[in-house]
Amino acid sequence: MAVVTPWSILLALTDTYSVLVKLLPQEFRLLSIVVAGDFVLSFLSLGMACSVASAAELLSSAGGQACHGSLCNQYQVSAALAFLCWFLLLASALFNFWSLPSLYY
Repeated sequence: MAVVTPWSILLALTDTYSVLVKLLPQEFRLLSIVVAGDFVLSFLSLGMACSVASAAELLSSAGGQACHGSLCNQYQVSAALAFLCWFLLLASALFNFWSLPSLYY
């Protein structure tokens, strides 16, 4: 997630600037890099979400000695938010992939 957060902030700032200036990126290479980066980070985020979910399941199935206080609940919330992050990253990647052919017309 240390790579996903700066990537998403950079894309948000770039998109905001392009909307305010009303100048969309016209380079095929630039948009291709954005699409590839979104897809790679989306699948890395999916892997991270699955690993957090499996760790939460392992801790909850181990019984009371592994979960002190609300540790298991925190892992479950973390897994749910990681899956939400993956879903949003995948949606961004698919939207950018969908807009990629518009550079040809």
